Amino acid sequence: MHAHEDIIKKVTEQLPEDELLYDLAELFKIFGDSTRIKILYVLFEAEMCVCDIAQLLGISQSAVSHQLRQLKQSKLVKYRREGKTVFYSLADGHVRTIINQGLEHIGE
Repeated sequence: MHAHEDIIKKVTEQLPEDELLYDLAELFKIFGDSTRIKILYVLFEAEMCVCDIAQLLGISQSAVSHQLRQLKQSKLVKYRREGKTVFYSLADGHVRTIINQGLEHIGE
């Protein structure tokens, strides 16, 4: 077998560190759950509390809270407190871009 050393060298120089690639893989795992995708989609439209998300999606508040915890840990959603109520929203525009790129890809 003949290796193309120049190509291997070029690609090796551009390859991100293993830790960064691991973090990227972990981020994409978060998008591997349809409930989390639905929650993110809901938050495209409006900032919402757990009870509203649960009612809208027809799932328990406990299930919504569990998924929101994972989305917060992955820095995909943020929250703000208003009295006793916590409102959730997308962390930034990148989340919408990632979802839209995925939809565009599967639509091709």
